[in-house]
Amino acid sequence: MRRIWIATCIVTMLLMGRVFAAEQKAENAENKAEVLEQNAGSEGNKTPPAPSEIITKPEAQAVDPAGEEPLDDAITCLARSIYWEARSEGTAGIEAIANVVMNRLGHEGFPDKVCDVVKQGSEQGACQFSWWCDGNSDEAEEDEAYAAAKEIARKALNGQLPDRTNGAMYFHHKKVRPAWSDEYIKTVQVGDHIFYKPRHGEAQ
Repeated sequence: MRRIWIATCIVTMLLMGRVFAAEQKAENAENKAEVLEQNAGSEGNKTPPAPSEIITKPEAQAVDPAGEEPLDDAITCLARSIYWEARSEGTAGIEAIANVVMNRLGHEGFPDKVCDVVKQGSEQGACQFSWWCDGNSDEAEEDEAYAAAKEIARKALNGQLPDRTNGAMYFHHKKVRPAWSDEYIKTVQVGDHIFYKPRHGEAQ
């Protein structure tokens, strides 16, 4: 009986240790992401982050592991946005959506925090990213696709993604043609989306 009790205590301690380690990784990732988004939003700041400032893959994956947490940190907001906008596409298509969010960050006319960029327009009922205002649940449903989205979000915040959009700040699905598309310069089509940037650098 005593051996069973000891074994139970050991297992409990091991499980608690793993939970604590995961929580610590998530906290580290969120703190790093906050600094990285501030740097990304600073005009003219192209200094790459120091190795100690870079979000690691285990840290990013520890954030919002089930895809159910509130959208209140940069990794979750960016990962959930690219998950809902392009999870059915290949890596290039998903990265392109991440590029748009990061290109908007701190640019005149857009907020300087990832979550605010993703949620922009909701107060007027005209969301910049349609998934945020579609009335459906925002929880991620596919573990593998969400893990892939978090990995791309991690690289985007670390400044490790190529800009596949050539500086785009807008996009739409190839099957539609919104009226605003004539106001901007088309930069590229990646997967199912067509990307645009302002003609003279002004966001609208």
